[in-house]
Amino acid sequence: MTDAEGQCLCGAVRFSVSGPLRPVVYCHCEQCRRSSGHFVAATACHPADLKIADDAALRWYRSSAEAERGFCGNCGSSLFWRPDHRGHTSIMAGSLDRPTGLTAKQHIFVNMSSDYYEISDGLPRYDEDHPASFPGEGE
Repeated sequence: MTDAEGQCLCGAVRFSVSGPLRPVVYCHCEQCRRSSGHFVAATACHPADLKIADDAALRWYRSSAEAERGFCGNCGSSLFWRPDHRGHTSIMAGSLDRPTGLTAKQHIFVNMSSDYYEISDGLPRYDEDHPASFPGEGE
C-alpha cells in the first residue's frame, strides 16, 4: 500500500506515508499494552516515507532504552513507535484513514499477552519480536 494518510483523534497531528506499508503486526508486549490499553495493531514505513503535516501537538516519550513513542499531546492518541536501530517507524494502524488495504500478518510477544482475551485468528504467533518484512523485501 502506498499514499496513506492518518491522524490522531482530535486531528491536531496529521501525517502521510508516500511509500509501502508493512502488513499489520499485533504486539502483545507489556509496553504496548500499557501505552494503548490493549495489544497494539501496527503497520510500519521507512522513516523517509513518513511526513508529519502538523507536528505542533506531537510529543515523543522515550519508553525504553531502544525506542520512543509518538502521541498527540492534546488528545493522547498513540500514533508511532520509533526504534533507534531499525530502518522503520511503526504506525498505529487505527490512526490511518480508511480504507487502508492492509492485512494482519502475525502476533508478537504473545508470551506477554494478558489473560482477558484469546488469540484465535490462526495467524502465526511468536514469543518474541519477529519483524515482518516490507512488500518486496522477502520474508
